[in-house]
Amino acid sequence: MADHRTAVQQQESPAQEVGAFLRRRGEQIAQRWADEALFRTVFTVSRDEAVEAGRAVVEALAAVAAADRAEDLAAAGFATVREQLARMAASRARTGAASAQIADEVAALRPAAYELLAADLADAPRAFAEACAVTLTALLGTLRLVVLETALSAGQELIDRQRLQLLEVATPVIKLWTGVVAVPLIGTLDSARSQVVMESLLDAVVSQQARFAILDITGVPTVDSLVAQHLMKTVAAARLMGAECVVSGIRPAIAQTIVHLGIDLGSVVTRASLADALAYALHRQGIAVVDQDRNGPSAR
Repeated sequence: MADHRTAVQQQESPAQEVGAFLRRRGEQIAQRWADEALFRTVFTVSRDEAVEAGRAVVEALAAVAAADRAEDLAAAGFATVREQLARMAASRARTGAASAQIADEVAALRPAAYELLAADLADAPRAFAEACAVTLTALLGTLRLVVLETALSAGQELIDRQRLQLLEVATPVIKLWTGVVAVPLIGTLDSARSQVVMESLLDAVVSQQARFAILDITGVPTVDSLVAQHLMKTVAAARLMGAECVVSGIRPAIAQTIVHLGIDLGSVVTRASLADALAYALHRQGIAVVDQDRNGPSAR
């Protein structure tokens, strides 16, 4: 039997032998991989699920090896790997696992495959066995790259989602009065945040049926031409939604910047403070605002 197996091996390339080995030993490899950290930390409910995922990954790797594309990240077989093992790495990334840790967990899958390959090729010519080992090394190295690539992509997607959530939290829309909403802006405004401001304000105008929308930029240290354009677009969009937009809290430095940039705010209602903007909106709705210091209605 051993002689027959050796004769067959000599007729196959190392890649074909590795592919045949993975199919032949797939169940044993999957059973061993199910106990490794990368599988165990994801499939905590059922070990059977981990074994089933291991089978799918081994079969995909066998297809890649048989096609002699062990070092090709674009090999068709790696699509299944991305759906199985890479998804697990992405899950590990979302739980806070560092890329180095995930890489180590993928590397920990090697010994099980190597031990079984060495046992199968114990009677094979040394040069052929070494060539098969090199092919398996290349295959598992590419597997590691695929997993890390997907894990990093998942990590970046998580960062992007968290950044968007922080932007939304940092730009709350407040209902000040019936028909009056406001967005108090604090910190630096960039294009991404300006877009969130516009979307949040317009959503509030619709949901609150607001007639007045106040953009308070008291806490904004600087305004450049791009940010000013975004503010103008927000004012125009709110106007199209049937709400009058009031910009309040324009500081002297920002006022000078706007003038130097040649930006025309002539069509925009501005007020010195958020209180003044609210008083203006209430006055436009026929609500009298009493100024306690002056002991009379405040004309806004």
